Amino acid sequence: MKTHNYKATIEWTGNKGTGTDNYKNYERDHTISIEHKPPILGSSDPAFRGDKTRHNPEDMFVSSLSSCHMLWYLHFCSVNNIIVEEYTDIVTGIMAEEKDGKGYFTEVTLNPRVVVSNVSMIEKAIELHHEANKYCFIANSVNFPVKHNPIVVVKE
Repeated sequence: MKTHNYKATIEWTGNKGTGTDNYKNYERDHTISIEHKPPILGSSDPAFRGDKTRHNPEDMFVSSLSSCHMLWYLHFCSVNNIIVEEYTDIVTGIMAEEKDGKGYFTEVTLNPRVVVSNVSMIEKAIELHHEANKYCFIANSVNFPVKHNPIVVVKE
């Protein structure tokens, strides 16, 4: 078994001068830094006093599921001679928040729209979404269903 290591630095930038002396006195802003990559400006979801113009962990979480699935999907299409010309996914996630503030995702749904070059590729292109789901590292790391509603069409 191989292992892969990942490293990121998360720096809170929301201290308005009094630290966390009061729940309403600090911002949730932070910067996510990964060596040799552009920084990501983060915050919490606006529902949790965050900045709506910054990425929040929940958005990045559903995005990571979608992009991981897409990368595996494109790989399986490539090795199966399915020519994908376009791929777009509008991913949605449902997070439940309990009365005490604890929360968790209950499901994520991928809605990929794939454009292939030939009608003969459609059936296999749809089937390969199941294969990609089996291999997606992120999907294999969650404890809720990752659903798929793929649409595959031929380039016009």
